[in-house]
Amino acid sequence: MYAIPQLLAEYDRARAYTDELWRDLTTEELHWRPEQDFSPIGWHLGHQAHVAHFMVRNLTAAEPSPAPDLDGLMDSANPEANRLPLPDPRRLAGLRATVAERVHARMHAIGAGDVGAPAQLKIVAQSLLMMIINHEYQHDRWIGEVRHRDLGHPLPDDPASDLLTTVDGYLVVCGWNL
Repeated sequence: MYAIPQLLAEYDRARAYTDELWRDLTTEELHWRPEQDFSPIGWHLGHQAHVAHFMVRNLTAAEPSPAPDLDGLMDSANPEANRLPLPDPRRLAGLRATVAERVHARMHAIGAGDVGAPAQLKIVAQSLLMMIINHEYQHDRWIGEVRHRDLGHPLPDDPASDLLTTVDGYLVVCGWNL
């Protein structure tokens, strides 16, 4: 299993790749739906952050949501037709940054043993970080497809990392042999 600092660096790499996929898009492109029952890129960006924080707060620290007004909107249980209106790009970027700060803070506390049941939470944190990273890349695949195929923007190079492999066309961090 990978160490928490190593996984946090990979989380940052995944988030940086996501930023390459969306930061140059217009608000209209972020809110555009390729089909009526598809979610816009902007929803996927909020959803990535929502899931990361939801998982951390429910598995390691019972802290409040950074954006309770967006929780229902960004939840994948919410039908695609109801995934509007989306926040503007500045709010999406702020949500993503706040969640990343909270993920880092909680994982650093766990890594330092500044928690109850530090050995058990370390195992949870390592698995949790792998899931968060892989979820980020899962949605990056769709964002990239829409960015390139539908919006005509070039794709950035895949991130380079010894921790990454490709499975079924998706970038993943895998802590075990496939």
